[in-house]
Parts: sequence; structure tokens; C-alpha cells
Amino acid sequence: MKDVVFYFQVHQPWRLRRYSFFDIGRSAHYFDDAENARILARVAAKCYLPMNRLILRLVEQHGGAFRCAYSVSGTALSQMEAWAPEALESFRRLAATGCVEFLCETSHHSLSFLGDENEFRAQVRAQAALVERLFGRKPTAFRNTELVVSNRVARLAEEEGFAAILGEGADHLMGWRSPHHVYRPEGCERIKILLRSYKLADDIAFRFSNRAWDSWPLTADKFAGWMGGLPARDEVIGLFMDYETFGEHQWADTGIFDFMDHLPAALLARGGLRFATPSEAAARHDPVARLDVPNPVSWADAERDLTAWLGNGMQRAAHDALYALAPLAQAAAAAGRPDLLESWRRLSTSDHVYYICTKWFSDGDVHKYFSPYATPYDAFITFMNVLDDLARRLRAAAPAAEPVPSA
Repeated sequence: MKDVVFYFQVHQPWRLRRYSFFDIGRSAHYFDDAENARILARVAAKCYLPMNRLILRLVEQHGGAFRCAYSVSGTALSQMEAWAPEALESFRRLAATGCVEFLCETSHHSLSFLGDENEFRAQVRAQAALVERLFGRKPTAFRNTELVVSNRVARLAEEEGFAAILGEGADHLMGWRSPHHVYRPEGCERIKILLRSYKLADDIAFRFSNRAWDSWPLTADKFAGWMGGLPARDEVIGLFMDYETFGEHQWADTGIFDFMDHLPAALLARGGLRFATPSEAAARHDPVARLDVPNPVSWADAERDLTAWLGNGMQRAAHDALYALAPLAQAAAAAGRPDLLESWRRLSTSDHVYYICTKWFSDGDVHKYFSPYATPYDAFITFMNVLDDLARRLRAAAPAAEPVPSA
């Protein structure tokens, strides 16, 4: 029996307003609340609300046989609490079914595992508490920002008590091995890793509406046939994707909602396939081998590495300048200014360095689609202006902390 694991990522960043050099020292108004609220409302109307209604109906229609999982970033949850409570409530209704698992990640969708491990742990614990408060259950599976995994990330997740972690089944990582098994990350003793079957997941997430694709149109029966035709020894099929695939990236008129509506029945009718949450799949299957992930692997771009966020000098400079301020941000919070730490954490969201990416080849269109800036250089200048102002405010709030270089 093969476990089909649908996992959906839900995330919204705190986008910056056009913060200029002349704002430095004069304004702490960093974030564009109006634009963030507008985008959230659009995505909620096009994706979250209709798709959550569909998922709830599928769970009920199939008597709990359809199961899936989400990770909703803390930044998205806080925006929903403020501006889209009906969307948040629709996720809570899914959690109440007992058939939908909510995973943990970093609260601010950050790259803190690289910049500051103590901050990483703090964000993970904050997110775990938020998930438990909103959805009624402490998360037992972990998904790092942008599905980034390495031996060290897995070890940190294990130390935080998680039983499972998700990762990308990248070709350069797997080699001859199949991503359709459960593995044990090298250096870990208990945690198991479930891998994304990126070819099948991307058939839905990226190729679904591509009329030039030789498998277009993709129907539920066709996709179920591909799943049923996988080798008998396969155990877990990880279909991990952005939730905005449904309605936002693939518009409703492509038929994406109808596809998802019919897929569970098509899969279940074949026999030998069942739906599972990540924690259920990890509990059912023993690791077939250890998986060595010495360098971080992500689900982004053709390279499946960190170059989407740290691939050029501007991105690395922004990342380094941000994490140089981490001790000051933590000291400011201890001195009675948790608002400054929250501003710093909002800047730690990986989207800000993603917008600075200068890849304009196979992946360029994807980067341009997600960026609110005209160019990566505009993104860099805005980010560094904000960071300069925040650094001044942090030094004023926590003068006894260790000095750090200027942003």
C-alpha cells in the first residue's frame, strides 16, 4: 500500500514599503500594510477560501480517507488574524476534522538555521506554540523554510522533538535511489525524512496549464494512472507544493479545482493507494537507509540549492548584515522593546533576499513573478535602507549589547 502525502505551503511575507535613504532616522514605518492586506485579500478569495471549502468537502465525502497537511507560516497567520479572519477560520475547520495535519516551520519563514541557531530554535518554538493555539494540536512534523534540509537542519529538528521532516527529492541528492521511501538523515537517531516527488508534484504545480506540455491536459484519471503505475516497492509519494498553486498560480479557469475535486476518488478507486499525513506516513514506514545531506537542499529553481536566496553578493551582504544585528535585536527585546525584535524577524523572512536574486535564465520568470520590485537592485536598496534605520534604533534601545558593524 502506497501512502500519498499531499502537503501544502501557505505563506505571506510582510512586504516593505518604498523606504528611501531620506527615511532613515526619521521613520520606523517599514511595512506596506495596505499592500499586504490587498494581496492577502486577493489570495484568500482566489485560493484559501475556495480551496479550503473543497478540501473540507473531500474529507467529508470520503469519510476521512482523504487526508493532507499544511504548513502556514507565522507571518501568514498573523496577517490572517488581522485582515482575513474568515480564511483563518476555514483552516481551523480543516484542523477540526482530524484528517488535516498542520506542520511546524520557522515562525517568520526565515533562513535562521544559517544565520543564528538560537534564533532558529526560538522561531521554531514560537511557531509550534502558535500552531497548537490556533489548531489545537502540537505539531510533530517539521518543514524548514523553502523545504531546505541538511544533516544539520534535520538534527536541529530532532533536538526540538520532531518525529519527521520534509525534504526535496532532488536528483543530485538521491542519485540512483527513489524519493518514494522514508529515510533517516545522517547524524540523526529518531527523526525520519519524507521526500518530495518533484516530477509528479510539479506536474500539478507548474505544468498543469501548459498547453505545450506533451501530457496536457492533465486529468485526475491520467494522474491516478501514473501513481498506480509506480513500482510496487514504492511506499510514500510526496506531493508537496505551494497552496497558491490552486487559484493563484493556476487560475480557476484552467480546471485546477475540478482536477483536485476528482483526484481523491480516482486514486482511491485504483487500489493500493491511500492518503496519509506526513506524521502518519513516517510512523508507518521504517527508514530504508540513511540519507546524507551534507549541503542544504531546497525545492527552489533548477539547482535545488540556496542560490535563489544567497546566490549573489548583494544577497549575501543583506543576509550577513541582518544576522549581525541579531544579538542587538534580542537584547532590545530583553530591554523592553519586543517590537524591534519583531521588526527584525519580519526582515528575516526569506522573501526579502529572494527579491534580490539576479537569475534571469531558466528561473528568471519565476523570480520576477513573485517580486514587488522593478529590479533586484531596488529590492536591495530598500532592504538595506530599512536595515540601516533599524540598526540605529536597536543600538539606542540596547546600548549595553555587543557592538556590531553598521548595516
